[in-house]
Amino acid sequence: MSDVDKDLKGQKSQGAFLALVAEGDWLLIQGEFKKAINSFTTALSLHPNDKKCFVRRSKCYMKIGQFESALEDAEASLKGDKSFFEGLYQKAEALYYMGEFEFALVFYHRAQKIRPQVQGVRLGIQKAQEAIENAVGCPSSVKLEVKGDLSFLKEEEEPIAVIQNLTKEKTRRTKKVPKSETITKQLLGEFYSDKKFLEALMKDEDLLKGQTKCGEQLQDIIQSCLKSLDTCTELWTQENPISTPRNRQHMHQKSSTPSEPVQFLLKSLDDIDAELTSGNAEGSLKKAEEVMRKVQRWSEKEVPNKKELLGSLHSCIGNALFDLGDMDKALEHHQKDLELAEQCKLPEAMSRALDNMGRTSVGIGQFAKAIEFWEKKVPMARGGLEKTWLLHEIGCCYLELNHHEEARDYGLRSVAAAEEIADEKWQINANVLVAQSQLKLGNLESSVSHFEKALTHARLQEDGSALNAIQKALDEVKQDLQY
Repeated sequence: MSDVDKDLKGQKSQGAFLALVAEGDWLLIQGEFKKAINSFTTALSLHPNDKKCFVRRSKCYMKIGQFESALEDAEASLKGDKSFFEGLYQKAEALYYMGEFEFALVFYHRAQKIRPQVQGVRLGIQKAQEAIENAVGCPSSVKLEVKGDLSFLKEEEEPIAVIQNLTKEKTRRTKKVPKSETITKQLLGEFYSDKKFLEALMKDEDLLKGQTKCGEQLQDIIQSCLKSLDTCTELWTQENPISTPRNRQHMHQKSSTPSEPVQFLLKSLDDIDAELTSGNAEGSLKKAEEVMRKVQRWSEKEVPNKKELLGSLHSCIGNALFDLGDMDKALEHHQKDLELAEQCKLPEAMSRALDNMGRTSVGIGQFAKAIEFWEKKVPMARGGLEKTWLLHEIGCCYLELNHHEEARDYGLRSVAAAEEIADEKWQINANVLVAQSQLKLGNLESSVSHFEKALTHARLQEDGSALNAIQKALDEVKQDLQY
């Protein structure tokens, strides 16, 4: 193979990698965590040592409760660079949600030394401290297990030293406070039936002796699942002893064992989503409309959360119509989704509908409408990443409307949000938005400054395509500045 052919192959590989990462980022923002994992896994098959991709996949594993996998990816991101901030922070988060509060605190502190200005790290230290105070006593009674790679910690950073001031006035709880089945059921919600099913499997001695095709012991797999559920229960009790986790989907809350109609609908929603994801928008639409007709015939007694389920179907139909290019009808269905979500007082469903209405409005060039919908969604944003993206998109809409001051202001808010979560990619996007807005306002020096910031982050990301585009824009603004 000639050098030219090798270069072309390398460029194609890099292009495919960037496309897969971008797809994963979008799916992560949309809450499609398992699909995002698939995208990042494929991307890692092209670039097996990409530390930022490991962090992204780790975040997805966190979202679906696979904390050990999240920890493994976080550690993989640190193999080549023990001071990689995003990897340290992600490792701290994974350890925290595994209930390893002492070690989580160590890594939060390590991350803080590298970037003391990041609010997420400060919050991490605070929540880890509170968890330790609630769970442990004097430092001499604290037994820590070594988990993961701690080799880069200096002697003065030993875990016991980090937590010493937090624990010296507490008495250790030698036993966990037993929880009644009612409380466990309330905390686990839709996962409670899974827990009971797994516990029943543990009583089948013949089954436990079996192995998977990969050679894994079924007993080990079942025990691991039960341990994860127990960890979640303990953690949710720590964070909010009375209420259920904030991200629980309401359609499962009505009953720990869904009725036949609900089971049918949940499977149907998965099928509808799978059709749309595979590119079969027509099949997805047809299936969703069929299920809609069935649900409308059901009584409230058969399905207590009928309105919520109808809202989910309207959302599916709207997404399919969007992909088919029928934006007006798509908008109608997303509007119905919003109305039902408001009637049922479901913040997450409201957020979903507003997001889709904004996206659909942009598709037909109604940027003012998109701004209206997305501005309502901002207070509902689930975490820093979604907030960063949302502020950026609103700013872009203002830029399309030639409202350059508003575009700049939202761009600056997006920059601040991206810096808070230490996301290099979105720091690139947000700084470019500010630079473009300042250029339109005639503030050339400020435009240069923000293009240069974006350029710096693009270098850190090793994003060749972004580097070229930003450098070209920066050279043009500098040339204008000279005149």
